[in-house]
Amino acid sequence: QVQLVESGGGLVQAGGSLRLSCAASGRTSSMYAMGWFRQAPGKEREFVAAFRWSRGNTYYADSVKGRFTISRDNTKNTVYLQMNNLKPEDTAVYYCAADKSVVFTTSASRYDDWGQGTQVTVSS
Repeated sequence: QVQLVESGGGLVQAGGSLRLSCAASGRTSSMYAMGWFRQAPGKEREFVAAFRWSRGNTYYADSVKGRFTISRDNTKNTVYLQMNNLKPEDTAVYYCAADKSVVFTTSASRYDDWGQGTQVTVSS
């Protein structure tokens, strides 16, 4: 199993920036992809961004493309989500997830391990 711990959430004003971190431990060698998802109250968990670990490919939801950047630090087993130009609709609990499958996916149901989430609130 992979243990994931998110951090970096908080309250920011619209147009501001925030950087989320996801520290991974455990069987990190089994990770095929790391993804960020978010979920607002009463809404389904949605894909935000993902990083294909071995290749370095990145994928983004249309709603965050151009504003968010996913990256990694191999020495720290950490994945980051740099969020710029935040909007109120970005408000949600953000979750880090690890996928051990060899088939890349943006579907939350296909990811194996999840962090506890970190709250991001963007005020108007």
